[in-house]
This record gives sequence, structure tokens and C-alpha cells, in this order.
Amino acid sequence: MKLIMMVAAHKPYWMPGDGAYLPLYVGAAGKETPIPGWQRDDEGEHISRKNPTYCELTGHYWLWKNAQADAYGLCHYRRHFAKGLPFGSKRQQVLSGAALEKRLKGCDVLVPKKRCYYIETNYSQYAHAHHAADLDTTRQILSEMCPEYLPHWDRSMAARSGHRFNMFVMRKEHFYSYSAWLFGILEALEARLDLSGYSDYDRRVFGFVAERLLDVWLAGQGLKVRECRVVHLESQHWFKKIASFLERRQRGRARELEENA
Repeated sequence: MKLIMMVAAHKPYWMPGDGAYLPLYVGAAGKETPIPGWQRDDEGEHISRKNPTYCELTGHYWLWKNAQADAYGLCHYRRHFAKGLPFGSKRQQVLSGAALEKRLKGCDVLVPKKRCYYIETNYSQYAHAHHAADLDTTRQILSEMCPEYLPHWDRSMAARSGHRFNMFVMRKEHFYSYSAWLFGILEALEARLDLSGYSDYDRRVFGFVAERLLDVWLAGQGLKVRECRVVHLESQHWFKKIASFLERRQRGRARELEENA
């Protein structure tokens, strides 16, 4: 099996030496390649200039349109699929291509372990952190383009956990199916959303929404999913993350009150 494990990056960074890993410079259009030998996402058929709003998905799109393999994966320069136990350095914990292929046997898709919100649903967490209209418009698009996915969307939005980071490993047939479905929805969403009042962070909306769509597609396809631990190569500042989460939650509630006044 030939596996291409794309590592999305926008700056020079350590990369796994395993031959299955492909460093991909995302948002490369109009810029110099940061490290010789890295693949750019502005070659062949691409959407590189959409990187400010699509994030790592410009790399996903490039992989879909330009690379040939039996299986495809997406990870990030700071986040990788990892061995089951956290032994050794963080870099040593990153799974090899052979280990990823082994884990893919007996299942259809590898995904990260779920992120749990506990005090929020997936919908309320997003609405408090970003703009609820992003999700509401996505639901409307699903109702028009593929209404059979609506029950899965509603269950996912009501849940309190989900697979995040736009990370996965899939066999070719599933990757092609998911990519066509995902980018069709995002293209429709892009045509309907007005981002003029969005912050630079919230303008990454299509990457954020894609994180929520993966679970919807997986449920709709009825695929066998296997979760895998993720190693973060940089320190996780949990107190800052929690404080930021609570601050965004408060801002979101204030915005709701203002809009409903």
C-alpha cells in the first residue's frame, strides 16, 4: 500500500523523516518555499490563495487533485498521530507510515481521539467561539444538497464531543468521496457567507466548519472508524486555553443577547 501522509505547514519546522510523510507548504501562492524539497500547494490544480479562510484544507485540496496513492492522510506540523503510550520524546512518538498502514487494517478511517467540551454542545461551543450563522448556513446547505445527512448533522451538533483538527487517514476511495462531498459544501458556504465583519481568526471559517463536517460524513457513510492518540509537538498551555475558552464563551453569550435584544 502506498500511503501519502501530508503534513500541512506554513513555516519551516521539523518533519518526520519517514518516506510516507509529505511536507506541504500551505498558502504558498506568491511566496517562496521555506525549505527546499517541500511540496507547494500552488502547483497543479489548487486553491492556495484561499488559505486564510480554508487553513490546511488548501493542502487537502492539493492532495486530492494532484497526488496518487492507495491511502491518504492529513496532519499538521505541530500535531501528529502518535503511538499508544507517551514514551520517548514527542518526535519519537510520531507513528511511522508502516504503523499507520497497520492501524488502517480492519477499519476504514483513522481519526484523532475525540475532543470533549463537557459544558457545551458542539453547536454552542462553536456559536460562542465564532459565528452561529456559519453552522446555520451549513445546515441549510445540507438540507438542499444532501438532506440524508441532516439527522447526522443534528446529532453531531447536539453532542458534546467530536473529532477535530481535520486529521485523518483514509483509503483512496473514501478520501475521494469525502473530498468531493466536503469541498462541494464549502464552496456553497463560501458563496453565502459575508465575512466582511469577521476577525482574521473567524475568517478561518471553512477550516473550522470542515472540522465539524467530518463526523457528519463518517456517520452518514456508516464507516468503521478507529481513534488514534495525537501528540502535540509544542507545549499545551492549558490554563491559557481554558481562560480563552471561557472568554470566548462569555463574548458569544453577550453577542447572542445583543442580537436578540
